[in-house]
Formats: sequence, C-alpha cells, structure tokens
Amino acid sequence: MIHAPQRNVLGEPLQACCLDPLTGYLRNGSCEVPAGDLGIHAVCARLTEEFLAFTSARGNDLRSPRPEYGFPGLRPGDHWCLCAARWQEALEAGCAPPVRLESTHETALRICRLEDLRAHALPEA
Repeated sequence: MIHAPQRNVLGEPLQACCLDPLTGYLRNGSCEVPAGDLGIHAVCARLTEEFLAFTSARGNDLRSPRPEYGFPGLRPGDHWCLCAARWQEALEAGCAPPVRLESTHETALRICRLEDLRAHALPEA
C-alpha cells in the first residue's frame, strides 16, 4: 500500500520538528498525525517558560522527566509536537509558543487558524 506524503499547514511536504528531544506522537521527530492520535499532536512549537507553566497548570507537566515513557522532560527552547487544541487554548490565554509552519501538520487546521499560526511563526529553518 502506498501512502500519500504527510503535508504541513502550507500544503508542502511535512518537515521534521525535532530529533533531540525526539518528538511526535510516533516519537520519530515529526508531527505526523496517525489515525490513533486522538490528541492531534500536530503543532511543532518552540517551547517557552510561559507556555510550560500554562500547560502544567492545566494538568500536563511537560517539564518533569517520565523515564517509564522514554520522556526526558522539556525546557524552554526545545521543539515539541503539541496538541493543536492545547496550542489554541494557549493562544486564547495569550501565551501561545512560536511555531514552525513547515513542521506543523495540516491536521492542525481543524482546530487552529492558519492566520494565527502564521502570526506566531518562526523563520523557516
């Protein structure tokens, strides 16, 4: 079976988000969104202290290592595939982290507006 290439929010081939730490629902460095990813981990973001505090206050502590899941814990400056709904929630709270458009999966557009993502875009790598 041949699979269509994954696309980013710009309609181009999806680029890798981060290999160190290894991100993505599939932990392959990409914000691909497979059928089982109900959280839609589609937004490639550069984490900020403000966002890490925001998501922790909502029950998702990304700073603490979880070795049992191979999760190293994250710091400001790390790139990570975020759930589109959490990025949108952070946007509405005024603390959305910057994003890599070329590494953000097109599925994010089900929840986030392209204009909002563009307004928080990092320069292309």
